[in-house]
Amino acid sequence: MSKILVPFDTSGSTDPPTLLHALSPQTLLLTTDSGALHIFDLRAPSTLSSKPGQTHRPHDDYISSLTPLPPTAASTSGFSKQWVTTGGTTLAVTDLRRGVLVKSEDQEEELLSSVFVGGLPSKPGRSKGEKVLVGSSNGVLTLWEKGVWDDQDERIIVDGGRGGGESLDSLVVMPEGVGDGGKNVVVGVGDGTIRIVQLGPNKVIGEPLRHDEVESVVGLGFDVGGRLISGGGSIVKVWQEKMTLDDDDEDSDDAETSANKRALDESDSGDSNAPEAEDSSDEEDGGRQRKKKRRKTKGKKAAGNGILGFKGLE
Repeated sequence: MSKILVPFDTSGSTDPPTLLHALSPQTLLLTTDSGALHIFDLRAPSTLSSKPGQTHRPHDDYISSLTPLPPTAASTSGFSKQWVTTGGTTLAVTDLRRGVLVKSEDQEEELLSSVFVGGLPSKPGRSKGEKVLVGSSNGVLTLWEKGVWDDQDERIIVDGGRGGGESLDSLVVMPEGVGDGGKNVVVGVGDGTIRIVQLGPNKVIGEPLRHDEVESVVGLGFDVGGRLISGGGSIVKVWQEKMTLDDDDEDSDDAETSANKRALDESDSGDSNAPEAEDSSDEEDGGRQRKKKRRKTKGKKAAGNGILGFKGLE
């Protein structure tokens, strides 16, 4: 088993890691409290020492988020080469091969989390439909147009408390097939709640979900089944979408139809007093027609909190 020792900063003091990302089976990205972005080649002997293969310094403060930009069409590896980081009050873009490409102006608010969103409506001359969303310490979610990194493009107030809202500590994009099919972002908030932001109208929708009464939501993700996973404090919660009564009725209809079919099969198997086959067929066809009508409402989710009627799983 190999180990990576904690890096040191320029003064020789220990530099605690803040984030870790496995870029590939051979490459590891590690950010630190001093604002460094280290790249480790797991195949190289240097992995066993405190010296990474490469080091870039996009920030002067600790790196709070690390987000990949999609690889270009010319990429042969399929791995992201350019990464967005936030640290202190700035955003930066670093190319792992060439170093820091650009650093934003001072935003005068601490930037804590980030996520890339593509497939948004494009506006000729203004937007290509690709943005990086950044959560701040004062409850504001900022939108940055990809390629325009000097300053933010739009702002969405997620938590607007007096004297500044709660911190937005984690972000995740809602996957396709979950919610209303639009572009939505789930936000973990410092007061222990989870908010859902609908992009396009750029507004918070529905009621907050409660992860914890005290601790911040510092981690969010979706599993392969579309369930939301939230983490904060000493708690991990799993949430799933509630289904409407229409879906429950359909399940009951399916069971009822199967029971009727079995009853018909049993009556046709040798009972001399059984109804004629023609009558049984008509009754069965009627059941199928009723079932088809009910199927038109299949797939609706409960109103719940607007888009997602999430409930916690014990």
